[in-house]
Amino acid sequence: MSSKNLIVERVFDADIELVWRALTEKELMKQWYFDVKEFKTVVGFKFEFWGGEEGAKQWKHLCEITEVVLGKKVTYSWKYEGYSGMSFVTFELFEENNGTKLKLTHSGIDTFPADIPELAIHNFENGWNHTINVSLKEFLEK
Repeated sequence: MSSKNLIVERVFDADIELVWRALTEKELMKQWYFDVKEFKTVVGFKFEFWGGEEGAKQWKHLCEITEVVLGKKVTYSWKYEGYSGMSFVTFELFEENNGTKLKLTHSGIDTFPADIPELAIHNFENGWNHTINVSLKEFLEK
């Protein structure tokens, strides 16, 4: 089975500290990402949330922090309750000119069941592109 990483990159007109806070503080995350009840940048910390297309099936996401470089990088596992497969989401930050470059990498998507259309890579591509290029951009640059 070949593994294809999904990568989304964007430069924001925002300082690196604000972008980091948006990625790691639950009250800010709720404004652009998911309604995460708790979030800590501590390896081994587990969190969960519900997500999915509006008006469609909602998926319970089960995640665990696997790597943290404070202010620069956070990685967590990403799986769905009741389904096989496990992927990993990494957010990396880089100072660039007067802004911040975000590189999101979602790996292991191909470990999810291939017979479930909602878990096809193009749905993740659409979702992450909207999340980063619309939701997070609007939140950071308002």
